[in-house]
Amino acid sequence: MIQRTAGALPRQLTGFVGREEEVDRVTGLLGQGRLVTVLGPGGVGKTRIALHVAERVASQYSDGARFVALSGLRDPELIAHTVASTLGLAEQDVRSQLDVLLDYLRGRSLLLVLDTCEHLGDACAMLAEVVLRECPGVTIMATSRHALNVLGEFSHPVPPMPVPDPDDADAVRHSAVELFERRAAAVVPGFTLTEADRRHAVRLCRRLDGIPLAIELATVRLRALPLRRLVERLEDRFQLLTGGTRAALPRHQTLRTGIEWSHDLCTPQEQVLWRRLSVFVGGFDAEAAEEVCAGDGLEGGEVLEALIGLVDKSVVLRADRGGERYRQLDTLREYGAERLAEAGEEQEYRGRHVDRCQRLADRLDRRFTEDQLGRFRTLAAEHADIRMGLEYAFAVPGWESRAARLAASLWGYWQISGRLKEGRYWLTKAIGSLPEGSPERVWPLGVRAYLGTFRGELDAALADLDAAMPVPEGHPDERLKGRMHLYRHLALVFAGRHGEALPEYESCAAAAKRAGDFATSVSLLAQQGYLHLLSGQLDEAVAVCTEGLARLEGRDAELWLRSYMLVITSAALTFKGDAAGAGAAGGPAVRMKWELGDFVGLAYCLEVTAWRAVGQERPVRAAWLLGAADPLWDRAGERLGGTAIMEAFHQEAVGSARAALGEEHFAELFAEGADHPLERIADAAVADADTLTPGRQDPPPGQAALTAREREVAGLIAEGLSNRAIAERLVISKRTVDTHVENILAKLGVSSRVLVAQRLAEADPA
Repeated sequence: MIQRTAGALPRQLTGFVGREEEVDRVTGLLGQGRLVTVLGPGGVGKTRIALHVAERVASQYSDGARFVALSGLRDPELIAHTVASTLGLAEQDVRSQLDVLLDYLRGRSLLLVLDTCEHLGDACAMLAEVVLRECPGVTIMATSRHALNVLGEFSHPVPPMPVPDPDDADAVRHSAVELFERRAAAVVPGFTLTEADRRHAVRLCRRLDGIPLAIELATVRLRALPLRRLVERLEDRFQLLTGGTRAALPRHQTLRTGIEWSHDLCTPQEQVLWRRLSVFVGGFDAEAAEEVCAGDGLEGGEVLEALIGLVDKSVVLRADRGGERYRQLDTLREYGAERLAEAGEEQEYRGRHVDRCQRLADRLDRRFTEDQLGRFRTLAAEHADIRMGLEYAFAVPGWESRAARLAASLWGYWQISGRLKEGRYWLTKAIGSLPEGSPERVWPLGVRAYLGTFRGELDAALADLDAAMPVPEGHPDERLKGRMHLYRHLALVFAGRHGEALPEYESCAAAAKRAGDFATSVSLLAQQGYLHLLSGQLDEAVAVCTEGLARLEGRDAELWLRSYMLVITSAALTFKGDAAGAGAAGGPAVRMKWELGDFVGLAYCLEVTAWRAVGQERPVRAAWLLGAADPLWDRAGERLGGTAIMEAFHQEAVGSARAALGEEHFAELFAEGADHPLERIADAAVADADTLTPGRQDPPPGQAALTAREREVAGLIAEGLSNRAIAERLVISKRTVDTHVENILAKLGVSSRVLVAQRLAEADPA
């Protein structure tokens, strides 16, 4: 499965026209400062210019350019989450998401494009200030209707496109007229400007002040009117607004007038759909438009025809080359939202939008093991609208239970996508909005505990479950009971309280059976398999996971649980010395995690695969696998969930590979794994390849040579001296000795100082 780079610059579906001066100017400003804001009113083309500049300069940054769309975000508290998730950073760190983002950016050289900042001005300014201060390799380019007012900010106001004099013989070479001609050719195949049409085209562009969006909206009418009549009607409309004179309107009013003119030329059904589509912020498909927007004044069978009409009029744009998804420009969506409020339909259609989000969440929640990948990808594509649906629900008094249910139903999405922090944010908001002791608080409390467990917040998770458990015990909903026991079982497993987890296992299994909750019963087996692995009960771990995998037989669309049971199985078989069996389980796990985009799960898979390579005495393979997992753990924030037993296995693998290869060669291979594209890493891991670089061979086994200073330190260790005593003997700092000792233990492949003398004697009897 090929995936685009997280935050990659979006593809432009129409050509870029003119703007050479603006592009050159903004490019030049990027060479002068690290924060450049492209300013201008709606519809003037800020985003197109920023994208064109970003494409031009991306190669100047070793990590390229990344694009973050902020138009669908309304809650400023989520700006760091939004930027981090757009960059592909999982949200499993105990630190704030801003800290996670800064740690990721500190060592990188990239251009970060923040698009549509005006409604989040203070939050964007705060983010820009801290990134510029903490991350010297990062440059920010923002688009906004207003400057961010950050120290060191360079800004470039984007003017409308230049419009020629009507008598200019080279009028077509001017940007506004060229834009008109290109868009007209897209509307009317074969259209070209004749000498007779040239003056009319100039009149139209001048009347619209060279505003690109206004020109594009007007151009659509060429399907119904010849150019001369189009210009006459447009001028008639403007003269009505200026009292019959040819006076100019302010530019913002010019655009507004152009939008209203386009609105008036729509059919009644298209006008209704325009305003109702404003509830979508992240794009939509035809099915979503029918589901949310059909109603009084627009029958279900009329939605598609009205949608096609809005596309033809450039009010709605196709968002992809396949033509399955659509979007509205922010300016047109804002106009539609005004109309929706004026019609008194805002609450009704925002409520329908929330209901649609709930149905999407329920599809994954209630049938988690069926078409899991497809349903997860649908939610991922709708993330901006899921977030907006939650904001809608929390904003309306009396909708608190509605909002809480939506936030809790998204548990599977929060988990698979790695958006644990954002999930906990909404769940905390839900819990705080409901009275203590109310049944509606149980689900959000339980799901918050579940997400908190994966983030290592075990005390808080168990406290949430203590608050939630009294209600489900007397509740008739067996599914609710089963889930609460499932979540407590997981928290106890992670906390190392395995004896206490057993009663929860039995209670969960019984409740899930009574409820017919297949997903809970299989999830329980995965958790129990992990408990056995951590307890050293390897045969039991394999047996429980085998049972779980058998229960998922025939459900090929379920990837998340299957891949975790496979990686647990692979780890257990690795520790048992069954490399073939471990590989047979581990390879498919890698592929599933990659296909899901579950990068934390992929890190577990690569880690366990590296451990197996160590056992097979393949240190080269182990080194680059460990290196490939390392940046994924950085994104997760806590390697191997912070579990001490698993961390010990990691350290042992690192030490063994480093000892076999030597410090320098190990570091080289580790860095190579960290720098390689993940898709190639996944392919090499599944293919059981030894190297990422063709022709590279694993050096012969044996202990890596100690440096002269390390041999000197090792001799003093063998004499029984402490690190402090060694530092005093050699007149060096204790910290330097600590580093030497760590390297010596790793190179000699031992975990204890008392074995150093023995290993030295084996290497050199003299």
